[in-house]
Amino acid sequence: MLLAVPDFTEKAMHKLIRHSLCAAAGAAAVDACAAPVDAVVTKPMDLQDYLALKGPAPDKRIMYGTSPSQFVELFKPAGPGPHPVVVLIHGGCWTVQFGGIEQMRNMAGALTRQGIAVWNVEYRRYDEEGGGYPGMYQDVATAVDLLKHEAKSSALDLSRIVAVGHSAGGHLAQWAISRHKLPEWSPAWAPQPLKINTVISLGGLADLRNEATLIRRTCDRETAQIAGLPSASRPDVFADTSPAEILPTGVHTILIHGEYDDISPTVTGENYARRAKAAGDSAEVLVLPGGSHYDEVSADSKAWRIVNAQIRKALGL
Repeated sequence: MLLAVPDFTEKAMHKLIRHSLCAAAGAAAVDACAAPVDAVVTKPMDLQDYLALKGPAPDKRIMYGTSPSQFVELFKPAGPGPHPVVVLIHGGCWTVQFGGIEQMRNMAGALTRQGIAVWNVEYRRYDEEGGGYPGMYQDVATAVDLLKHEAKSSALDLSRIVAVGHSAGGHLAQWAISRHKLPEWSPAWAPQPLKINTVISLGGLADLRNEATLIRRTCDRETAQIAGLPSASRPDVFADTSPAEILPTGVHTILIHGEYDDISPTVTGENYARRAKAAGDSAEVLVLPGGSHYDEVSADSKAWRIVNAQIRKALGL
């Protein structure tokens, strides 16, 4: 037995765990497996761990509508700037039931301490008045584009920007950076949306058509709750709601999944990356060794070392 070896340290055990996980995950995990041993999660987070995540209060709260959920939070680093920006979009299965923006403050605090500004987006979910389709999409679009008006007064550098979304927020982040390809008939269409060249989707669910069964099983959401109902003028509800249907977009997509993510398994990222590449876009998949769906979004998790490195890389830091 391994425990009988006198010099078999905890560090050596973690190394073996990482080697096993990387071998199981295959080529998709190459970059993650090059990470330090202390990036390997040995105790995956669960839903209660996620709901307990805390972070600092924002420096500024900006309303962009009259609904209680139509606001963004700005986290500003110390110093004069201009600061690179992360647009954060929380998940929670498109419902108010599973937290959201408060938990993202955990990441926001960690990023701000590195000199990175954070634009933390709240939006009306499907079970809020005016949410679902098209309100949820219009909210995200309005909140993201509001950055163009805030940049100068808050010393934000919009030439260094990345969108980061978790779970359902991964879907919305991937959608937000694809809006320049939306058909003009869509109620969520807007002229000259903010340009963001890279998106990091943490356990995202961005192929609404092909992942409908998975979304129903893991989130208990029906397509109509997320994408609306078909009509004579809009027979295909995925045409303006599912990022996978809007390809190619000319952006780079990084899809990160916990090795034990059972809400958005690694295969969902692999399938999206394959589809994006076939359309001519660039995409890559990373696996967080030992991580769950919730380790993807926690700055307190060992997996943060990998996620944080990807954010910094996308910002040119």
